[in-house]
Amino acid sequence: MATALLFEIVLFRVLSLAALVLGLWAFIDAVRHPAPNYQRENKRTKGFWLGMTGVSAVVCAFTFLGSGGAGFLQLIAACISCVYLADVRPAVSGKGSPGYFNY
Repeated sequence: MATALLFEIVLFRVLSLAALVLGLWAFIDAVRHPAPNYQRENKRTKGFWLGMTGVSAVVCAFTFLGSGGAGFLQLIAACISCVYLADVRPAVSGKGSPGYFNY
């Protein structure tokens, strides 16, 4: 029984760390891209994505440093980071839109 509990604790800490890394990656990437790229690709504004990814990184950091359990807020924060990384990041970097070919 103690082994199963230890495994669960370690698993939640690893998942919490992964969510924190995703949140920080999304926030740092949102800072890097210029503001006109967001509006040109119709992906809201840079301020919106900085706020969303910044809050999600903070929520993940507090959850990781606190209890380490994967809470409901941490799940939402990880989803926000994943949406940014999967949808917004390729568009604002010029790699995901059909109009930006690098020959």
